[in-house]
Amino acid sequence: MQDKSKRPGKLRQWARRLKRDVLALYLSVRDKRVPWYAKLVAGCVVAYALSPIDLIPDFIPVLGLFDDMLLLPLGIALAVRLIPPDILEENRQKASQMATRPISRAGAVAIVVFWLIILLILVAWLAKWF
Repeated sequence: MQDKSKRPGKLRQWARRLKRDVLALYLSVRDKRVPWYAKLVAGCVVAYALSPIDLIPDFIPVLGLFDDMLLLPLGIALAVRLIPPDILEENRQKASQMATRPISRAGAVAIVVFWLIILLILVAWLAKWF
């Protein structure tokens, strides 16, 4: 049986690896050596990871954490498989050295515009019904 006192440490390590990989994916999106399809997947994962808006709101019991605990790691795993290993390792090392999250005004604007478009589509769709 596994020692229960070691679980929080493993969970913290897992969370740090996820954070590092999201940052490595961000760096990979900006890397010219990464194929376009890998950049597309990695960009979507990074945008979702850094977005303040969740697919499933966290206040919904059980399902609220579903996207954070399952969908995000699966998206990261897919993006990691698409990026050439040597480039990914290089970006992981850079990500480990960076202490803070990347600050990108263009990225923030892109996320806001994306969610505004989704909101407008939703409003237009609902307007048809009312």
